[in-house]
Amino acid sequence: MSNKLSVRNPRTGANDYEIVVTTAEEIAALTQRMRTAQIHWREQDLAYRISILEKLKSSIANHRTELINALTADTGRLYISVAEVDGIANAIDRWIAVARADKAPETKNSGALPFIEYRSEKEPYAVVGAISPWNFPMTLSMIDALPAMLSGGTAIIKPSEVTPRFAQPMRKAISEVEELKDILHIVDGDGSTGAALIDHVDMVCFTGSVVTGRKVAEAAARNFIPSILELGGKDPAIVLEDADVERAATSLLRASIVNTGHACQSVERIYVHKSLYGEFVEKIIAKAKSVKLNYPDLESGHIGPIIFEKQAKIIKSQLADAVAKGATVHTGGEIEHHGGGLWCRPTVMTEVNHDMTIMKDETFGPIMPIMSFADDEEALRLANDTIYGLSGSVYSTDLAHANKIAMKIDAGGISINEGSLTGFMHEAEKNSFKCSGMGESRMGPAGYHRFFRKKAIMTNTADAFPIEAFDEKNANFP
Repeated sequence: MSNKLSVRNPRTGANDYEIVVTTAEEIAALTQRMRTAQIHWREQDLAYRISILEKLKSSIANHRTELINALTADTGRLYISVAEVDGIANAIDRWIAVARADKAPETKNSGALPFIEYRSEKEPYAVVGAISPWNFPMTLSMIDALPAMLSGGTAIIKPSEVTPRFAQPMRKAISEVEELKDILHIVDGDGSTGAALIDHVDMVCFTGSVVTGRKVAEAAARNFIPSILELGGKDPAIVLEDADVERAATSLLRASIVNTGHACQSVERIYVHKSLYGEFVEKIIAKAKSVKLNYPDLESGHIGPIIFEKQAKIIKSQLADAVAKGATVHTGGEIEHHGGGLWCRPTVMTEVNHDMTIMKDETFGPIMPIMSFADDEEALRLANDTIYGLSGSVYSTDLAHANKIAMKIDAGGISINEGSLTGFMHEAEKNSFKCSGMGESRMGPAGYHRFFRKKAIMTNTADAFPIEAFDEKNANFP
């Protein structure tokens, strides 16, 4: 009998949807079909694969309303759901441009042995598995699948069981592109499905927590397949002495709370120079108080519900720990209950320190803990006092100074005079530092090239090497 999972609606709190868990046996059979289909897919030229992804783009547009409705039910927000669906077309165009710019292998001659010609060909991984999270269900499912397919590989996606509703209309869109039969699949399931996926693919891409990412990496290593992981973050922002305070407060409010803070690149720690601290805190409190929940009207307000019930418990625990250790809450600070959903207003906190879990562990909520610092050295010490290294931001009217500080932050993507720019543009290559991940960048050309293995083709244009050449008597010794 198939195992079914109930899915909670984040706005109502009701379990109003079900998915059927895909079994390990079904995964094995599906990936075997994909391997067979991939042979023909790989043999086609890039222009052919581009034409098929253009068809997929049109099919997704035809199912736009259904996809937006599903994502809205998944996440409880409208604006970002629309952006996720409409953003796929831009993503397809961007990956096509990257693939077209990729150069054909060049034949060269060896410097040591000029009579040997060589070139490095690229061979795609046949089946790529993508295990995606619940915060941006569609965007983070397709960020790996699209370039994997363009490379000549196939892709199988396992969305989060917390936000799986979009998968059904997306499967409809895929099914209307006949050429993608057994090239792109989405399977429903929980952790057991993800584990089975790793056992049957040639490469796994995972976005999620450090705890689960470690399990994914260990399973991939046992199977001798590469894993590309983008995990948690505890992103710092440094507001330097010469920063524009109004700009910093405006930017950091958005960067900390957009999507209810459910973004790996959300700013979760704010460090402000002591000379600006009072003014900055005053401004960001005023701005936070003006933010409205998108309740009861989905089409009005700035901040949606907490998507995952478990995340609400984490946020509540971190807030309680901070208050018990002396933190002051100026706005928000509570998990609110409205219409069956769980909500948290933008929360500005001061009198925080690194003994508090809210300054150490990922929060994934609309929380803005603020500390002051005396000089650059202290700011960097605080910013780098973390196991994470995903991204960060620096604010200064002196761009040379800002860049100098940015280069000393142990994180892969640093925004200057803005927060979380990696959420807006995907051209700049970056890696995740420390426990925030591993593997090639998902951004820029590397996001496409990571789906290839390199194969060296070497040709001897002279006489064959005879065994006599390796006679011991020919050794130049002593």
